[in-house]
Amino acid sequence: MQDQAGESSRRAGSFAAFVERHAAFVFRVAHAVTRHAQDAEDAAQETFLQVYRTNRWEQIEDERAYLARVAWRLAVRQRKPRMREEELPFELLCESGTLDTNPLDSAMDRQLEKWLHSRIDALPEKLRQPLALAALGDLKLVEIAVILGLPEGTVRRRIHTARARLRLEFQVLNERKGGAYEG
Repeated sequence: MQDQAGESSRRAGSFAAFVERHAAFVFRVAHAVTRHAQDAEDAAQETFLQVYRTNRWEQIEDERAYLARVAWRLAVRQRKPRMREEELPFELLCESGTLDTNPLDSAMDRQLEKWLHSRIDALPEKLRQPLALAALGDLKLVEIAVILGLPEGTVRRRIHTARARLRLEFQVLNERKGGAYEG
């Protein structure tokens, strides 16, 4: 009986160490999908709960790839449509302090960041997913391919295509603004 309790305690400690080792990474993967901290936290918790329930965390060969795949899929399933800032009434933006009152450069940077996020969100899912995972910087191309269940060459091409589309849209925006975003 005491042997069983000791084994259970050791496994719980082992799982706690497993969670601690990967929690920040799993959160970043989920946040890349949800772009909302609370939703990403929920997805990360659900990821570890699923891994614990299957009782397989000690047998996983590539922990990061496995966890990223689980977190990614859970976050995609739970992603909720949110009202974007540009859809909020002007008065609400002012009250919430969302509008930046810093100097012109800071305002332009914030506007450009909002524009970029909206353009990334507008990409087709097949281009947005690999781009978001690549942007994490923690995953190799082969790991992204495993997570998405695609050939590595397809992932490479989709990331390249997504970046090319964003670059082209940025050039068009910059031309309309008279080169305001030259850096």
